[in-house]
Amino acid sequence: MARIAFSENEERFIRRQVEAGNYADEGDVVSAGLRILQELEDAREKWLLEEIPARFEELRADPQSGVSLGTAFADLDARHHSGLAQKK
Repeated sequence: MARIAFSENEERFIRRQVEAGNYADEGDVVSAGLRILQELEDAREKWLLEEIPARFEELRADPQSGVSLGTAFADLDARHHSGLAQKK
């Protein structure tokens, strides 16, 4: 098996997970992380290959069901500022 180098912070995190009893050993921690990464990648691929094309077809069939670019950016800006305010 390939050897993997971890940063000190990553090694501490892995050790804490094992010491807390969340995982049997370091390999289990890494395997859990890889499973989560795989789930995220699978969801991203589904979004890109299925959900976006389906929504695009809906918008082509009924352009009025969409929002303007200005509205979309205003909504994103408001969400961003709201998130920043919550972090303070």
